[in-house]
Amino acid sequence: MKMTSACAAAAAIFALTGAASTASAQSVDVAYNLALTSDYIYRGASQTDEKPAVSGGIDVSAGSFYVGTWASNVKFGDGTDAEIDLYGGYRTEAAGYALDLGVVGYFYVGEPSGSDYEFVEFKAAASRAIGPATVGAAVFYSPDFYGIDDEATYLEVNASYSPADKWSVSGAVGQQWLDVNDDYLNWNLGVGYALSPVLSVDVRYHDTDVDGSDLYGSRVVASLKTVF
Repeated sequence: MKMTSACAAAAAIFALTGAASTASAQSVDVAYNLALTSDYIYRGASQTDEKPAVSGGIDVSAGSFYVGTWASNVKFGDGTDAEIDLYGGYRTEAAGYALDLGVVGYFYVGEPSGSDYEFVEFKAAASRAIGPATVGAAVFYSPDFYGIDDEATYLEVNASYSPADKWSVSGAVGQQWLDVNDDYLNWNLGVGYALSPVLSVDVRYHDTDVDGSDLYGSRVVASLKTVF
């Protein structure tokens, strides 16, 4: 099941790559990002056993199409060393809304045999700018999710606001539905500051409604990110 999903994701991403390359050979943009964070949080859960993470990625866009990859160290306590994501999609605008349709594949270096970590998600997102604020929502669906869960759906609403030059405030609330493990709610709220045109810092509070797990507990995370 996981191999079939991974192959489907790879096929979709390669198809998007081909579409992007034919869409506009003269307007291909490449961006790089690097980040250092005190804890890598994915939907409210620490992926590094509450330890720091170093991550980086490459994004390529041509017209409305985009593809990219992103990687970070992880620590699951079982020899898994890193997460590598591959993704692609299509962005457009309609009636004042920014729309994003895409697919994401999550792959893990050093995962134990039979762990069933790797999975694929399909994404649909929309957002709208209202003056200095932006509000949005996104839904993710996986037919064969992480670990013992199969079908999974994640719904998030988010917002950001720029009260002053270089400053931003943003937050999100998300609900994860799972077919084996318990469903749960997570949320975050943070403040960002642009140190330069390519360097920014973010301090963010994360929490969930999961009881009895330190990895899902409340925490404040600081991140330093550069995009160039």
